[in-house]
Amino acid sequence: MEKSQKILSAREVFGQNLRRFRRLKDISQEELALRSELSRTYVSEVERGIRNVSIDNMGLLAEALGVELKELVDPKIFSSIESHLD
Repeated sequence: MEKSQKILSAREVFGQNLRRFRRLKDISQEELALRSELSRTYVSEVERGIRNVSIDNMGLLAEALGVELKELVDPKIFSSIESHLD
């Protein structure tokens, strides 16, 4: 039986990629919030896909992580990793 793929919204993709990059770089939500000058609650809500994030804040978060913004919006960036986990 094949897993059904849920199509994620752009907000959900951004949030999941943000969380994955943050964890890969071993940075806490609090540290990311400090680096981006945003609140930890805001970062948490963005990662969970429940907060709409402005393009300006997307740029702040990407810069704070040291990644390009396009990496945070790419739905396929972690697909090769996920295929190995299945």
